[in-house]
Amino acid sequence: MKNRTLIFVLLTAIALVLSACSGNTVVEAEAAPAAPEGCLGTAENALVDLECREVTIAVENAYLPFNYISSETGEPGGWDYDAWNDICTRLHCTPVFQEAAWETLIQGVSEGQYDVGADGVTITDERAEIVDFSDGYISIQQRLLVLKGESRFSNIEEFVEQSELILGTQANTTNYETAVQYLSEDRIKAFEQFPFAVQALISGDVDAVIIDQVAGMGYMGENAENLDFVGPSISSDELGFLYPKGSDLVGPVNQAIAAMMEDGTLYDINVRYFGPDFDVTDDDIQ
Repeated sequence: MKNRTLIFVLLTAIALVLSACSGNTVVEAEAAPAAPEGCLGTAENALVDLECREVTIAVENAYLPFNYISSETGEPGGWDYDAWNDICTRLHCTPVFQEAAWETLIQGVSEGQYDVGADGVTITDERAEIVDFSDGYISIQQRLLVLKGESRFSNIEEFVEQSELILGTQANTTNYETAVQYLSEDRIKAFEQFPFAVQALISGDVDAVIIDQVAGMGYMGENAENLDFVGPSISSDELGFLYPKGSDLVGPVNQAIAAMMEDGTLYDINVRYFGPDFDVTDDDIQ
């Protein structure tokens, strides 16, 4: 319960930061940090000493603001990279990021191809049947992302009433699962990656995109003048890291997450990537 309370306080604080700003995007966007090589932290300072163990972390590298590759520098960056660099510093381990397609990421973790799955994964009972989850590190709201000035609908219910409207999202996500609760599949366009769904919205091929709010902020960035959220939250979920069943990393990483919440590090990372100054967009990534 303590962790859940801290997550709520954290998200409330971020919401206050965002509501105070005219944009819908995160804190200062510095150049994407390259993933450090080698072991992080020290045995003396470790919450749990993993003795420089390599931890393979599956990321999509195409899911703003959680993970991406800069088209200018070729370097990786995003929330997952900063968070896991900090986690390994606290646990004296070596983060090894491995690119994985979203549609195979969860199964790959389940089969032991990776030690950890990152990528902003929603904790669900169905997924928990084949993987173990960390404690939730952030609560997210599913929202409708629309073009600025959208006047045909102001919430999901009004969207549903207009049969000509098409909703975009990413396939095999909880966003798609939410979409089919409201709409027939012929009114949903499911894309392989969210950038394609957002581009379809901008080009007019879909009328809205259902997306996690924190991810939607990541796609806005310099597109803040073109994109906006409409309506209240459609659903609320927690995100967590996932592991093969029985992984010995669950406990140590939960300790690291709790420490990051306690000392404000997690808040700082969230503001960096989900706050009004984050300006990395689809045009800036590979």
